[in-house]
Amino acid sequence: MIDLGLSKLAIIGVVALVVIGPEKLPKVARMAGTLYGRAQRYLHDVKSEVSREIELDELRNLQKEVQETAQSIKDSVENTIAQNIDDVDAAWRDLPSSTTPSATMGDLERKARDFRRKKLVRNSAVPGWYKQRHGGKAHIMSGAARVKKFRPRSTTTRSFF
Repeated sequence: MIDLGLSKLAIIGVVALVVIGPEKLPKVARMAGTLYGRAQRYLHDVKSEVSREIELDELRNLQKEVQETAQSIKDSVENTIAQNIDDVDAAWRDLPSSTTPSATMGDLERKARDFRRKKLVRNSAVPGWYKQRHGGKAHIMSGAARVKKFRPRSTTTRSFF
């Protein structure tokens, strides 16, 4: 805005004092201050409104770009899926009739059984040879039963009274 230094303000004050007079100068200064404040608030409101409009336009452009990109990705995915479905259908139609699904079910069951057996061996904490030599747990005892079993017994019966 306007560059007003202390010397320029002092000159303006002296001229105003001479022109307006000492009795009306405080009222005029107060009025000039309020008008200056209103002008600053108005300029600030205009600037913020213009910046909001610019940001809104930028957001609209960004939204359009994102929608176009999303649509292109959606189209490419749909095309790829359609091509894969066509490939699978073509492969299914060209499958020779000698291999039946029932012949492969026995292989799948055997593989599943072997997988479960190997997983059980992998996940057990105690090795199989140790279990065979020393025996596994024959009976599982709860925590409360274990406390009762190993708690020292008192010979005297204590009474609350």
